[in-house]
Amino acid sequence: MLKSMKKASILFAVTLMAASVSAQTGAVSMKTAADSVNYAYGISIANQFKKMMDKDANVALFVAGFNAAISGTDQKLTNEEANRRYNDYNTKVAQPRVTAKWKEDNTKFLEDNKKRKEVITTASGLQYEVLRKGEGTVSPKETDKVEVHYHGTMITGEIFDSSVQRNKTATFGLNQVIRGWTEGLQYMKEGDKFRFFIPYNLAYGEQSRGATIKGYSTLIFDVELFKVNP
Repeated sequence: MLKSMKKASILFAVTLMAASVSAQTGAVSMKTAADSVNYAYGISIANQFKKMMDKDANVALFVAGFNAAISGTDQKLTNEEANRRYNDYNTKVAQPRVTAKWKEDNTKFLEDNKKRKEVITTASGLQYEVLRKGEGTVSPKETDKVEVHYHGTMITGEIFDSSVQRNKTATFGLNQVIRGWTEGLQYMKEGDKFRFFIPYNLAYGEQSRGATIKGYSTLIFDVELFKVNP
């Protein structure tokens, strides 16, 4: 995101904010739960600022606006105007930039991943890795039902769904799920355990799905196939 010098400037901004408060309250101290929350809130604001503004960050103006709001004096924009400008920038600039970066990160992940000798890439772009071969001889067809255990994560490692964590297998029609699953499980036999790397166009596409799965997300699934039911 930000270059190293920009990151240093952001950290300096946080130091300046802490200094403005320290002038009144003394050195930073976290003796109570409220103290910790105040400090944590400062970190949260700084992280949001870094993520949203990126190369447009202006540390001096950020600190000036922060101090004006804290002191209640010399505020150059009303709260309503500040909110309007913030929301407008977030919608038109920040979020599209974050989305573009996420798409780029996922594309790079798949490009790097397919170079591993353990990974097989199909014509559709689906990637999979055999974690364990079972003793079964039956592979599902698109019209079959399957019983599986699965564990789904993002490329960041964040878990978004897991029958393993629920300790209960899942059963569904293979033609009722995302395209990556429909294709991928047909390469498996009963008893196999595969890891699938499913690009966004074989998953949920450009749209977000719930709070965790953003548009352009690669989905990683560890899948164990227990039973094929024609």
